[in-house]
Amino acid sequence: MSTFTTISSDKMARLIGTANAPALIDVRTEEDFTADRRLIPGSIRLSHDNVTDWGGAFAGRRAVVSCLRGEKLAQGTAAWLRQFGVQAETLEGGFEGWKAAKLPLLDSSKLPPRDARGRTVWVTRARPKVDRIACPWLIRRFVDPSAVFLYVVPSEVVGVGERFGAAPFDIENVFWSHRGELCTFDIMIEEFGIATPALLRLATLVRGADTARPDLAPEAPGLLAASLGLSRMYDDDLEQLEAGMTLYDAFYRWCRDATAETHNWPTNKVKA
Repeated sequence: MSTFTTISSDKMARLIGTANAPALIDVRTEEDFTADRRLIPGSIRLSHDNVTDWGGAFAGRRAVVSCLRGEKLAQGTAAWLRQFGVQAETLEGGFEGWKAAKLPLLDSSKLPPRDARGRTVWVTRARPKVDRIACPWLIRRFVDPSAVFLYVVPSEVVGVGERFGAAPFDIENVFWSHRGELCTFDIMIEEFGIATPALLRLATLVRGADTARPDLAPEAPGLLAASLGLSRMYDDDLEQLEAGMTLYDAFYRWCRDATAETHNWPTNKVKA
């Protein structure tokens, strides 16, 4: 049973992917991580050994700590984090409890190398429209919350990737790109192993908007219109990305929670 310092896997799963999700910190030992290198989506790997060094970075935030079974490593790390003013909880049952609940687990072998600050770095074409905003949203919400995105001229994407240790995406002839009728957003969900009904529904909208297939979903033209509008509103690609994060937060919550809801006005119209 959850307490004020613990959270169940079901409740945590409802928070992952949302704009107000807590930081999810995986403190499994190297031995435990080597035995199963998958990650709870959106989690970051840190060591309990030096929590006093990194704990202050989470001051004023909410965090959920997970170890193998939610016992001493998670409990101790969370207790230390509370010393830094972190609203820290532990995940009930830890990684094993999450796995037993058959909730999505991210394939960490597909992650690109991290930079000196522990961030994944990605590079794509400048002036994004659909996929090049949708994919960063997916990565920040479900893969690496601290991911960095570089937008450059199309001809330099691969070269910048090689020089700056960045993973190229949404260009031809790279791993993270369209395959057949699927767009890059589809591929990331598939390769990382993070499919949920809500993400698959959102992927259909993204695919329809990104590949000129409005027949795939009635909402796809609306997503395309909003995406093109954002691209006209912002000259700075990173500013557009930040605005696009809110757009995709809204579409994701609709896909997860509100597809059955309708809105009619006026509700009390007097009959003639």
